[in-house]
Amino acid sequence: MNQILSDDSPDRDRPRTDAPSGNGQSQGLSILLVDDNPAVARAMEIAFRLAGHAFDTAAAPTEAYSRLAARRYDAILLDMNFTPGVSNGDEGLVCLSRLLADDPAACVVVITAHSGIRIAVAAMQAGARDFVMKPWRNAELIAKVEAAIARGLPAAVASPAPTPAAEPVRLLGESAAIQQLRDLIRRIAPTGAGVAVTGVGGSGRTLTALAIHAASADAAHPPARIDLRDDAAWARLDGAPGTAILRHADALDTVAQARLLDRLAPSTRCIAILESVEAIAPALRRRLATVDVAVPPLARREGDAVLLARHFVRSAATRFARPVPTLTPAAEALIASTDWPDDVRGLALAIERAVLLAEGDTIDAAALALPSAVTVAPVNAASAFDLDEAERAMIEAALRQHRHNVTHAATALGLSRGALYRRMARYGL
Repeated sequence: MNQILSDDSPDRDRPRTDAPSGNGQSQGLSILLVDDNPAVARAMEIAFRLAGHAFDTAAAPTEAYSRLAARRYDAILLDMNFTPGVSNGDEGLVCLSRLLADDPAACVVVITAHSGIRIAVAAMQAGARDFVMKPWRNAELIAKVEAAIARGLPAAVASPAPTPAAEPVRLLGESAAIQQLRDLIRRIAPTGAGVAVTGVGGSGRTLTALAIHAASADAAHPPARIDLRDDAAWARLDGAPGTAILRHADALDTVAQARLLDRLAPSTRCIAILESVEAIAPALRRRLATVDVAVPPLARREGDAVLLARHFVRSAATRFARPVPTLTPAAEALIASTDWPDDVRGLALAIERAVLLAEGDTIDAAALALPSAVTVAPVNAASAFDLDEAERAMIEAALRQHRHNVTHAATALGLSRGALYRRMARYGL
């Protein structure tokens, strides 16, 4: 994750922002539009690109969070409604709150209709830099966005705010478990307390540790990242100010744990990545684990697997210079129902492999159902019904995707025609 939630830190390419040109306009800015109207997106893209700015579009907030996890934009243009027939602006305000919680330095300009003055005022009070009314004049729109960027942070933003050198770290997902994790990080990150980040490997412990640091007062300075199994790395502990992210303290014996406690400077904030705090001696636990932040495994993050998979598809396609393929409904059903080995990191690996091997513009279930990438949880009385429902949903999705062509659906699912017919009979399909 990739600013997602895995133990692999994402590649983040910060776009270049040139100095203001002679006409007073900043050139080479990067703009992200969050709007589900293709006509609006196309019109704005033409206007901004003609003005010399880079321009990307996200059709929904979840896609915007994915794009923002991969790079920083100079400004975000945010529509305030995404559901047909809804015009109260609540969806936009929720998205604005999330954007600014993830990155208080984000420059957000909201888009409203002429009847949406109340919404624009609420957005400004919530931290938007400015607002644009529909319909707009291209020159005025571009000038307003450039001016919002040039003004910088409003005085109301709490200090210290992240500097441009400190990239925001975004934990992607909409499940209750990941929202609780984000809320906990926002509460404890500014305190300076020692934090233990626990959970299974691949679930996102390193990214969580980085998110805690990014939301702290020390965010402008990179943390020292130390693997305590490496004797040579211990020298970096001596007198180290700021934040240290410590890995594998729970792998040390009691003598080494006591030595670690002696080596830690009082001014060093420790964020320890552990399997469990139980293996840490009480004295060291007090220093490292004032708060225990448990990262939820993917199995507890209902609905997040597909969101993360879409993010991984876009990220891998960009990294490997490939066209961005689409996950078929059958592939998404498989992703949602699979117990991925190595958790989020394992899902990312499977998606990256599928992107590299994809021959068309889609990724189907067969591209993901590889023995090295996919395992199925053992069936027991409590889980059999859920597994049956997941398999039925996956088969139904494959049949819809291929217009009930059994041969094509079987290929997409990685089954023989006979095996698919047997399953169809089993589920009454």
